Amino acid sequence: MKNLLLCSVNLQKPKQALAKFSAFLFCLTITNLSLAQNAPEENRFTKVVLGDKLDEPMEMTLLKDGRVLFVERKGALKQFDPNTGVIKTIAAIPVNTKYTNAKGQKREAEEGLMGLIHDPNFEKNHWIYMYYADTAKTQHVLARWELKGDELVASSKKVVLEVPTQREECCHTGGGMVFDKAGNLYLTVGNNTSNSGSDGYANLDERKGWAYWDDQRGAGNTNSLTGKILRITPKEDGSYTIPKGNLYETLPNNGDGLVKKEIYTMGHRNPWRPTIDSKTGYLYWGEVGPDASVDGEQGPRGYDEFNQARGASNFGWPYFIGDNKVYTDWDFETKKVRPDSKYDPLNPINDSPNNTGLKNLPPAQKAFIWYPYGISEDFPLVGSSGRSATGGPVFHKSDFPNGQRVFPDYYEGKWLITDFMRGWIMSVSMDESGNYKSMERFMPNTDFGSAIDMDFAPDGDLYVLEYGSAWFKGNDNARLVKVEYNGGNRMPKVVASADNLTGAAPLKVNFSSKGTMDYDGDKLTYLWEIKSKAGKRVLKTENPSITFDKAGTYDVTLTVKDSKGETNSESLEVKVGNESPAVAFNIKKGNKTFYFPNKPIEYEVSVADKEDGDLNSGKIKPDQVSVSIDYLQIGYDKIEASQNHRGVDASAFASMGERMLNKNDCKSCHIIDTKSVGPSYRDIATRYKSDAKAIENLSNKVIAGGGGVWGDHRMAAHPQISQAEANIIVEYILNINEPKTAKSLPTKGNYDTKVPTGQKENGSYILRAAYKDKGTKVMKSLATEDLIVLRNAKLNPEISDKSKGTQLTITPMRSFSMVGNNAYLAYNNVDLTDISEIEIAGQAQTRVGASGGIVEIRLDSPTGTVIGKSEQIEPQEVRFGPAPAAPAGSAAPAAPQRRPPSKFKIAVPANSGQHDVYFVFKNDKAKDSQIIMSVSAIEFKPVGAN
Repeated sequence: MKNLLLCSVNLQKPKQALAKFSAFLFCLTITNLSLAQNAPEENRFTKVVLGDKLDEPMEMTLLKDGRVLFVERKGALKQFDPNTGVIKTIAAIPVNTKYTNAKGQKREAEEGLMGLIHDPNFEKNHWIYMYYADTAKTQHVLARWELKGDELVASSKKVVLEVPTQREECCHTGGGMVFDKAGNLYLTVGNNTSNSGSDGYANLDERKGWAYWDDQRGAGNTNSLTGKILRITPKEDGSYTIPKGNLYETLPNNGDGLVKKEIYTMGHRNPWRPTIDSKTGYLYWGEVGPDASVDGEQGPRGYDEFNQARGASNFGWPYFIGDNKVYTDWDFETKKVRPDSKYDPLNPINDSPNNTGLKNLPPAQKAFIWYPYGISEDFPLVGSSGRSATGGPVFHKSDFPNGQRVFPDYYEGKWLITDFMRGWIMSVSMDESGNYKSMERFMPNTDFGSAIDMDFAPDGDLYVLEYGSAWFKGNDNARLVKVEYNGGNRMPKVVASADNLTGAAPLKVNFSSKGTMDYDGDKLTYLWEIKSKAGKRVLKTENPSITFDKAGTYDVTLTVKDSKGETNSESLEVKVGNESPAVAFNIKKGNKTFYFPNKPIEYEVSVADKEDGDLNSGKIKPDQVSVSIDYLQIGYDKIEASQNHRGVDASAFASMGERMLNKNDCKSCHIIDTKSVGPSYRDIATRYKSDAKAIENLSNKVIAGGGGVWGDHRMAAHPQISQAEANIIVEYILNINEPKTAKSLPTKGNYDTKVPTGQKENGSYILRAAYKDKGTKVMKSLATEDLIVLRNAKLNPEISDKSKGTQLTITPMRSFSMVGNNAYLAYNNVDLTDISEIEIAGQAQTRVGASGGIVEIRLDSPTGTVIGKSEQIEPQEVRFGPAPAAPAGSAAPAAPQRRPPSKFKIAVPANSGQHDVYFVFKNDKAKDSQIIMSVSAIEFKPVGAN
């Protein structure tokens, strides 16, 4: 208002009015531009949790009546009702959730129930579409159902599209869907190609028998639906037509059988969540890239991408990535680059024996945004760490004419994108032609970790579906959340916490509202509500303490109200009656941060549970504890490790179920694989394989008894069995047909950390122990895990935990430099046990004006205790070595090669314990912007290494 008053004009003086009015318009324009350039304060947005403890949520669709439908991978279709605030399951779709490799080994798959969207005319026809993995055939299916109220009409199902797949090797399924204004449906389809064997580079394995490792059979194949974004026009009878403008829509006779006309864009590895810009019609999506962390002989390091398609096109995978960085034609037999192997982005050629489509492909389009694990020189704001580009919506205010909390004009035309691993949302600005301009963090102090889907609802609120921390299981932090904008009085920020949320009765809990505040400075009132089956209790203090004497589950909600009546709340759940197990994976001898090849570690797992006992007493048996040690090489999909963990857990936890089964009278009526008085366990597992409610229903039946399903004989009641024990027994029976391919390790012993044959030494060891207790009569089982990551002792300075004064350049060669006096790199929580020296590969080049200097190794801060110091590193001229011999048949000699950096060693005294270790680069004569030296590697060396 102050700015507008400065632009005021006295229109009651006619002779001056005209000139001043022009000045007024100019001033008003400048004022509006100034206001438009300021992002709204983050506290005007509130992240509201609508529901948690979901079981692998995948995709959601947002209805005009406020309901949210979403699907979970194991087959559940769920609904959030804003009127009741309740999430409930409304249908269970039979889906495949396992891979079975050529050896017959089964493991968890990325597939299942993968996608969901409602029809643009849902209010009239009540149609929804789901994309799932068929249980009978190796294919993914797009099907349509009618949803009447909250009832999915099974008889209305119509199969729209089938996508043939392979189920021997992991990974990538896609499943994201969006409709455009013309009623065309876009569907992302993953490449369905194995990640393993390529060291994190392009999947181009043309060896006989390795087709599932060659993405030229999928993403680069015009005659395959995998590795594509499809576009079809669904019809009322369940069929579809091909819209004009698809990539091969004009080719007669399906290009002589060499193309799929459903293809809109091709050349995708793992396209994820798509969106349509309602103004331009452009298609946007996130795409997950390969895992290589450095450039190599096979090609560039891996990049994730956020992409824009203005029409049908080819996005280049598996030949190109990012801004068309080129992979080599790698011979997986000889482990060498084939001669004349460079691919041409303007004229890609697929000459793989696994290709069944056209040989000549459309020109490759560059990515819109691309970024690696390390620092991105092109898009530095995205940071560095794990990556998994999800996608997100383009905001236009006109899309929400009836919205009450529509985002402000500042975000007009911006694309909101999120990364599953990094937990941020970026606001991407584009020019009038749709070209990239800039990006900035949206709600930079708020975490949106594991965001697997994100979109605006018809009322203008932004919804985010969060998958949760661990793969292939339900998570407490798997949530449906929404972001509300408030342009007026802001609701209070509420933080509710407790010092303990689980334990045996009596359980004392100290609740805290620390962090709760009001952005407008209003006085706040506090109301804690504690609800259970026994009733409700209300407390009006800021930080109450309560002792729970009776076992049960208590819902605790803190509601805060400001002086203007605006409220906000946060909830906790307290479980009384079962103490969580205490599990620890202890390294008795060896380093707790690094592994050293061929150097054994001595370990012992400890487990103690208040109700079950402990390992030492023998009350908990070693075979009930899940213990695994896995090696993950760089470029290896981390989902593979989670698949193995789930298998080891199943084997160990099944042991408890088997013990409980045998101590009851179950054997008198049931046998594993033969019908007795009652059905065999294998028959039970087969019948209820796809029933999402089987554990709950069968557990109740075990306790209460029942009959009529398998014949006239009734099963006796077992009132002595608790609900938790019944759940464990039923889970064991339902999984009895699954082969136990992963075996748990002993709970103590020695393990030789040698790198598996055929794998590189730059990976990590994952040491994990887990135990699931028996539960009690009033409380279900609780599981606890402990996990240690032992990484390779050679660290990449580009991927430090903390840094100051770093610079990355990639031309003419890649170089990572420390800039300015007291620049530093830091690595968190490093165990210095048995470390005798640290070797740094670096150099100070006169060519870039480096000052040289010394490196100090300090503990816990840049000014902490010095435990080592290098000699003075003097600037040197870096000479180029002679060119290697020219390749056979080459007309020109190869380019000269830069000599590798020098390596200098810093001795460190004997230390124990874990510290943040800082490498501080010092030269008090260096200018603020002057390079001190470049660094390419830091390696921790154990005693006796030399």
